[in-house]
Amino acid sequence: MFELLSLYLEFIELEKGLSLNSIEAYRRDIEFFLEFNTKKNNLNDITRHDISAYIRYLKENNYSTSSITRKISSIKSFFKWACISGYANTNPALTIELPKRPKILPKVMTIKDIEMMLENNLTKLQAVILELLYSCGFRVSELVNLKITDINLQSKYILCTGKGNKERIVPIGSVATKKINEYLSDREYFIAKNKLSTKKFLINENGRLINRQDVYNLVHSQGELIHKNISPHTLRHSFATHLLENGADLRVVQELLGHSDVATTQLYTHISKKRLKEVYFEINKDND
Repeated sequence: MFELLSLYLEFIELEKGLSLNSIEAYRRDIEFFLEFNTKKNNLNDITRHDISAYIRYLKENNYSTSSITRKISSIKSFFKWACISGYANTNPALTIELPKRPKILPKVMTIKDIEMMLENNLTKLQAVILELLYSCGFRVSELVNLKITDINLQSKYILCTGKGNKERIVPIGSVATKKINEYLSDREYFIAKNKLSTKKFLINENGRLINRQDVYNLVHSQGELIHKNISPHTLRHSFATHLLENGADLRVVQELLGHSDVATTQLYTHISKKRLKEVYFEINKDND
C-alpha cells in the first residue's frame, strides 16, 4: 500500500502541480492512515468501517476539527485516485462526510497596528517583507518564492504564482514600490558580496535565501513589539479585510488573494460586519 502512496504523490506533483509543502502534508496524512491499518494487506481490504474507526481514534486523541477534516480530505482524494487508476475496486471513503468546522473569524490587525509595526526600526529587507505581506496579501510560500523577474516596477505589478501553480497579477502601490527599490540596492550588494547567481528576490546579507521560517520569525518578533501575537497570515487577513472595509468589490479581493472559490473570500465580509458592530458600540459607549 505504501508503494501506491508513492505513485499517488508523483501523480499530485506532476498532474496537479501542488507545492512541496502540500505534497508533504498529503504524504503525512495518508501514511498515518495506512499505518493505522497495517493489518490490512491491500487497499481492497480497507472498509468504510475502518475509516470510521480511524476518525474515532483522531477524535478520542483530541485532534482539532480542522486537522481531522484535512486528514479525511487526503484519504478521500487518495481512494478516488486509486479507484480511477484501477488500484482499488471500490471507494470506502466515498460516503464519508467531512466534519462541520465551526466558523472562527481570523485575527485581523487595525490599520494603526500595521502602521506602528512598519514604523519600527526595520532593515530594508525586513521592511520589504512586511510591506509585501500586507499590501499584496501574499501567502508566505508566494513571497519567499518570488523571483526578481516577477516584479515589474515600471508597470507597478508583481506576477505571483500561488497554489496549484496558478498565476495572478497583484498591483503594487507607491509605498511598496519605494520599499522594493530601497531593498534592491541592498540586494545588489548582497549578491556581489557573496558572489551569488540567483533570481530569487529575497536574500539576506550572508547570501542565504529567505525561507518560510525566517518570515514567521520576523512577523512574530515585530508583532511582539506592538504587543500582538500575529503570524504572516494575519497580515494577509488584514489586507483583505481592510480592502473590503474601504469598498473594494468582493470579486476583486478574490482575484487579489488567489482564491479559487469566492465563498472563501466571503469570510472577510463577516469580519468587516463584526468590526463595524464593535466600532458602533464603542462610539455609543463613549457618548453615554
